[in-house]
Amino acid sequence: MAGAEAGVILSRSRRRYKPSALRSYRQALDLRVLPDFGAHPIADLRRADWQRLANRLHAAGRAPSTIRNTLDPVRAVYRWLQSLDEIQVNPTRGLELPADSTRRDRVAAPAEGAALLAALDFPEKGIYATAMYAGLRRGELQAVADSDVDLDEDVIWVRHGWDEQAGLVEVKTHAARRMVPIPKVLRPILLEHRMRRAWRQGLFFGRLPDRAFVPSTVRAHAFAAWGWKQERVDGRTTWVNAHDDALRPIGLHECRHTFASLMIAAGGRAERNPVAIAKQLSALMGHASITQTLDRYGHLFPGSEGEAAAALDAYLETQST
Repeated sequence: MAGAEAGVILSRSRRRYKPSALRSYRQALDLRVLPDFGAHPIADLRRADWQRLANRLHAAGRAPSTIRNTLDPVRAVYRWLQSLDEIQVNPTRGLELPADSTRRDRVAAPAEGAALLAALDFPEKGIYATAMYAGLRRGELQAVADSDVDLDEDVIWVRHGWDEQAGLVEVKTHAARRMVPIPKVLRPILLEHRMRRAWRQGLFFGRLPDRAFVPSTVRAHAFAAWGWKQERVDGRTTWVNAHDDALRPIGLHECRHTFASLMIAAGGRAERNPVAIAKQLSALMGHASITQTLDRYGHLFPGSEGEAAAALDAYLETQST
């Protein structure tokens, strides 16, 4: 951990670990790994030990994502040991982990998305609209500067992410550093946001020129605008309908999914090749590879996933000859 925090030990993509990733690693190690395995030489632990840990966490009701997050720093340690030839086999490979059935796949249909945005006001409208029509991640939305939004050329430059403690950070991969076009539906929303903001330099969506918006605050304002309110139910605070015609809420990450679905639907309507659509979408969303795009959104492409995969195979074959 000390080596990773100092930038000496790099991630699998050969970049410095993001501060948020390192905090997650420390938390996972301290809470769920070191209590059981901290006293054991790591080279003595076997695949069965890590499988039993995963099984215990699953039996205790831990979410599949929590189990995976617990093992992520362990995998990173073993990768480092392999690079030093201190171990030959990574015992975390091939573990049988529970499937995650809670992936955020909600997308809004075009009319629904327009209705959700119409109910919002400054500054939430600009934030949600940019996620829905440009596909920026939450941290990218927090970090985008006024100079990154070019309304003359109708593009947004994505250069940084935002960390809740470190502030501006470099984007995770080279692919994440990108230029995203501003569609006509988004341009007037961004122009209004810029005009209503109290400053002309600094963070475009910030609560202050140098202070990013707080996601929980933006979410709360959006939910209220959509007709929801917070109540205590069974001892827990939750959102409930304030009236019968409340709009179904959507999160910023789900807006990013909506952007992907809209791009795929538009490409299908134009009868474009699935691989051409996937290549463009991969670049716009900042995915590390086209494979990641097809894996995440293959079910949305025109035709079956098999057809999309076949088209990808055909494309790769032409590139290797």
